[in-house]
Amino acid sequence: MIPFFPSSRVYLDTLGPADADALAEIHGEGFPRPWLAGDFASLIAGANVGAVGMRRQSPFGFSRLVGFVLYRHASDEAEILSIAVRRSHRGRGHGRLLMDEALRRLYRDRIKTCFLEVDPGNEAAVSLYRKIGFEQVGSRKDYYKRPGGGAGSALILRLELQ
Repeated sequence: MIPFFPSSRVYLDTLGPADADALAEIHGEGFPRPWLAGDFASLIAGANVGAVGMRRQSPFGFSRLVGFVLYRHASDEAEILSIAVRRSHRGRGHGRLLMDEALRRLYRDRIKTCFLEVDPGNEAAVSLYRKIGFEQVGSRKDYYKRPGGGAGSALILRLELQ
């Protein structure tokens, strides 16, 4: 007989500076040059920065941050600063849900254009952004510093929201 365990659920939440440690931890799982908790706390405290998190609610009442998207806007343009999902939760569509919510919020705030940079070697991210409708408008040489030296380029992508 298999014991019954209530299932957990995931939900989206607005994040604040108190979430900085968890953001740094998640970011560190996905990027070779992770940002520090202080970097996240400073960014989120900014008036023109938004942060959406995905939390997993356990059947026992506690929640854990499993992913986030961080964006900044000025005038009618925005930039996705970072998006990351814990390794243990990748491949479940969480990145898409986070991006959809961030873009919904930007649209609501009358942002017309959204930009982001992505490593062309990050095939999952590039695929996600293209499915959403982002188009390449340029590249940045030596944008990403590689572990052990060297640098890689970044694709600059744009999405028209309005």
